[in-house]
Amino acid sequence: MNEAVLPPKRERMLLWLLAFTQFTVIMDFMIMMPLAPQLMRAFAVDPAAISGAVSVYAWCAGLSGLFAATYIDRFSRKRLMLTMFCLFTVSNLACALAPTFDMLLLSRAFAGLTGGVLSSISMAIIGDVIPPQRRGAAAGIVMTSFGMAAVAGVPAGVLLGAHYNWSAPFLLLVLLSAVVWCGAALVMPRLDAHLAAVPRKLADILPDLLGLFKVQRQRDAFLLSGTNMLGGMMIIPFIAPTLVGNLGVQPADMSWIYLAGGAVSLLTSRWLGGLADRVGALRMFRVAVLWSIVPFLLLTHLVPLPMALIVLCFVLFMTSMAARNIPMQALLTTIPAPAQRGAFLSVNSAIQQLGTGLGAWIGGQFLISDSAGHISHYGTNGWIAAGLALFGAFWALRLRPTRLVAAPA
Repeated sequence: MNEAVLPPKRERMLLWLLAFTQFTVIMDFMIMMPLAPQLMRAFAVDPAAISGAVSVYAWCAGLSGLFAATYIDRFSRKRLMLTMFCLFTVSNLACALAPTFDMLLLSRAFAGLTGGVLSSISMAIIGDVIPPQRRGAAAGIVMTSFGMAAVAGVPAGVLLGAHYNWSAPFLLLVLLSAVVWCGAALVMPRLDAHLAAVPRKLADILPDLLGLFKVQRQRDAFLLSGTNMLGGMMIIPFIAPTLVGNLGVQPADMSWIYLAGGAVSLLTSRWLGGLADRVGALRMFRVAVLWSIVPFLLLTHLVPLPMALIVLCFVLFMTSMAARNIPMQALLTTIPAPAQRGAFLSVNSAIQQLGTGLGAWIGGQFLISDSAGHISHYGTNGWIAAGLALFGAFWALRLRPTRLVAAPA
């Protein structure tokens, strides 16, 4: 049962507001990867340090999302989102002003702490407002943020970094976040119907949080969600360094590669969301995760090719990630009972972020970089990601709709 029924126009405004919120969070995470060359020069660090900065953001986002499960259902969705979004904006200002790499790491950790909670709140709002039969389309709208970040945010950030310095993209994020925050303050309803229940003591929440893992179907969902992110992050953080170091792509040209991939993701996300509603989120996820093996292996085994073919491989990769993630998110909203939806999605967001950080860290352990910047063993990451995709396709059968049960309150 949904907490609120909004008029169609208000509902669309809310979904697009969530999309722009996620746009800033995703851009904040993604921008570190194409900025790696500038950051390495500015702070005299190696690629492993940049990979560590990517991981620390994801791990902090995961831990904050997990902690959020203890309080996310105790506050108005609007009040909590505005507070966390304000702190998120401050964290990006700290990144832009960081005088040393250590300070940048601390700022990235703070950004992860706030960004993880924002992701949890966004998915909880979808579960509160959108009926189950339309959550695939709703998730498709919100997840256009990934395409928007790639088609507009990341290329703009790369160009700003090239023409000014590495801090310019973070200043852009501060400005964008302030605009979205004002929009949220004006558009978002309170969404506090879930507070009508008798407030629960914090001492009672932790056992219930651990109780989420006692339900077999929820454990299966957590494992599938975490491995889905882990596989993708075995590849994503190392795309730009590999294309530049191994294939001779110019750093400035990375903006065009991200632009092409993001444009296709942006154009296809809503269609993929509607398709998930028509054919079923589970069926679509299984097909998409098997298909994703093809672009995974293509991208991690590239040889010098014309730029058009490199862009095509990246476009296929970006599309496959969207085709996996959209039905996954729609499927996850059907797993918990309504009273536990916020806590469940907070834990799931944490697991996804931990999987993201773990994937980036593990992926970095296999790679070897020489003095010329050439990166070896990237293909190993592709094969591991392919194996995780195969696992996901079979493990997803444990979440069949015929087995749908409500978790005990």
